[in-house]
Amino acid sequence: MRKKRKLSNFLISFGSSLLANYIRFVYATSHVITDPENAEAEMCSRAPVIMGLWHGQFLMMPKIKPDHQPVNIMVARHGDAELIGRTLQKFDMGLVRGAGAGLRRKNRGGATALRESLTCLEEGISVGMTADVPPGPARICGDGIVTMAKLSGRPIVPAAVASRQFLTLNTWSRLTVNLPFSKLVFAVGEPIYVPVDADSDTCANYRLQTEQSMNEVTKRAYALAGGNYYNAIPASALDVTDNVPDPLSLKCYRALTRLAQPVAPVIFSYRVKKGKEDLARKHERFGQTQVPRPDGSLIWLHAASVGETNAILPLIEKLNEQYPQLHFLLTTGTITSAEIAQKRLPENAIHQYIPFDAPQYVDLFLEHWKPDLALFVESEIWPNLIWQTREMGIQMVLLNARISKKSFRKWRKNIKLAYALFGCFHLILAQNRKLAQNFRFLGGRHVVASGNLKIDAPVPQVHQIDLQNLQQACQNRPILLAASTHPGEEEIIAKAHHLLKKDFPDILTIVAPRHPHRAEDIEHILNSEKLEFCKRSEKDLPSSSIDVYLADTIGDLGTLFALSPISFMGGSLVPHGGQNPIEAVRLGSVVLTGKHTHNFQDAYRELFQREGACRVTSANDIANIFHTLITDPEKLESMQQNATKAVDELSGALSQTLDTLDPYLPLHNRLPPHNHDPELKRAS
Repeated sequence: MRKKRKLSNFLISFGSSLLANYIRFVYATSHVITDPENAEAEMCSRAPVIMGLWHGQFLMMPKIKPDHQPVNIMVARHGDAELIGRTLQKFDMGLVRGAGAGLRRKNRGGATALRESLTCLEEGISVGMTADVPPGPARICGDGIVTMAKLSGRPIVPAAVASRQFLTLNTWSRLTVNLPFSKLVFAVGEPIYVPVDADSDTCANYRLQTEQSMNEVTKRAYALAGGNYYNAIPASALDVTDNVPDPLSLKCYRALTRLAQPVAPVIFSYRVKKGKEDLARKHERFGQTQVPRPDGSLIWLHAASVGETNAILPLIEKLNEQYPQLHFLLTTGTITSAEIAQKRLPENAIHQYIPFDAPQYVDLFLEHWKPDLALFVESEIWPNLIWQTREMGIQMVLLNARISKKSFRKWRKNIKLAYALFGCFHLILAQNRKLAQNFRFLGGRHVVASGNLKIDAPVPQVHQIDLQNLQQACQNRPILLAASTHPGEEEIIAKAHHLLKKDFPDILTIVAPRHPHRAEDIEHILNSEKLEFCKRSEKDLPSSSIDVYLADTIGDLGTLFALSPISFMGGSLVPHGGQNPIEAVRLGSVVLTGKHTHNFQDAYRELFQREGACRVTSANDIANIFHTLITDPEKLESMQQNATKAVDELSGALSQTLDTLDPYLPLHNRLPPHNHDPELKRAS
């Protein structure tokens, strides 16, 4: 342990010396400009002051210090900050250890740092600090700097350092490394005094004033230095109207998809053979339609498949109730989602298949429909569709937004493309705070954590006559439902059935695949496992000799959840990410799931914490847990109650989505507010 500490101290000491020498080298080889010219004298005359810089722009901060004015810098307590602290001390700067918690909601020594900073200011020592707080969002001023100014009576001086030549690192704040042999600008803004008696609303106004002033100073510094401001600023701090050039990767994608358009009919024909396309509506996939655009305001909503469609339909219904003058266009990409949409859409709503993501097809689609507002659901990021919608001046919102860890890593590797596409959205409503943070990192301009719409979606329809027929056919047999299964899971379910049959000879397993067109493949699996089965699509009911009831139909999950007290949720034993457990819980079925649940991370986390669901990894697990629950009715009922409480705790996303979306609706002739997320304003 001592050796590790010695090595760590040596590395920090060596690194800080190296960094300090680099800062001196950059300063010595650069053409240095101060704006205004008398900035140092002005700061000294008002000393002590609170100097504010943006996080990521602080490398050359030691050289902004006036020669005859002591300055202490607020530095966090973590390991990286120790390197920064040691470096600052080599420039005769003192340290105040601690930082604001931001959205992390944990103590990082902010209160202690505030008290020490106030003491420094009382003693005539200026204090320097970054106004935005890790882990972001960047360029959002926290409350800490305003609170310090209010309590001390000392002015905030917005400051910035910029150079013509620099590198930016792929961090939340776009950490900037100033390069030598360049033009270096130190810029400061007008001092901002916060009244001692300022209330919370007044402090909020001063926070916004400070934020605006710091942005102006930073932009001015880069303009004077001749540096590319857009390369230094995090995308989340840009506005949708900022003219950021499209990256080379997007240009290449658009060119390739334009060249590949002749291949699209071949791809469509192949998908028709696989049962994945509707031949009768082929023209829609190529951007054409014979359905006229309705007169008046049109909201376009795009959902990928069944889950996203079920999540967005309640929103359409609510909007239709509140604003009957609006018209709706829902696009999806699968046959099953189209069938659900046709059954549940209101009269003033139209369903169309989304066109293939080729420039010509997208143009035809947009030119015909000319929507007033585009709402995309979850993670539907098609580059041509997004970019061309933006080019037409149509406001876009990403609803119920989520992104898997794998996808996030891929977008990080192509961050310029991410900035270009996610930056097209005027608003992103993420399912939780962590996802909101990820979308800000990827370039989302205005991001709000609004909850998961799928939790507020109504339960699937229970067909009472079908339910009664099935209950009569099953005659109180123990039932295991395997819902929304994916390839690789039916084999495991079949093995679990064999294990359970030893203790429950009359057990019935129901398999409802996520994609009913896979029925033929599942039949081969059941035959190879020597299991007797019948198919719902053939109007069969399971007799006493049937082992497996293959529910290869659409729209029956509600009935099946109501029938079965225990349901395994598919897509979780294979790395798909799991399926929505909420529908099963709402209909009284206890959920079993595999380890792959990231598609519904919040829901499963709450269910596990409240002991309202069970995790399984194998056929043995499924059989053992089923045996435990089916033979212990009290435990089964307790889990059902716990699960219902967990789901109730997570509800509310629909109402928050409606409230946040309201200013963007085309019936309002007003600009959307700059920032809807109250959490951002508390990042201190």
